[in-house]
Amino acid sequence: MATINGKDIHKLVVACDAGMGSSVMLASTLRKQLGKSGVTVEHTPVNDIPADADVVVCHSGLAARARSVAPGKPIVPFQVFLGDPAVTRVVKAIQQGADLDV
Repeated sequence: MATINGKDIHKLVVACDAGMGSSVMLASTLRKQLGKSGVTVEHTPVNDIPADADVVVCHSGLAARARSVAPGKPIVPFQVFLGDPAVTRVVKAIQQGADLDV
């Protein structure tokens, strides 16, 4: 397990697979929640995770693929698209400048 500090997160990527748009809603929600923090939130297919991502948030079913596409990047898997505790931990770490274990 690795640790990243919320102050070191400048670009958060919501990685998805061709789905029903739930991840787009999550990215939009995160943009609103993190708007004042200066963090860029991007939505991208899991196979196209950008090299400059500081942390990647994706559904747990895509976590292994995300790790293979972006080795060494902190991957935060979640179960539920809205209100998942894992995503809440990321937001709090960024807002409070706290450590995030990934």
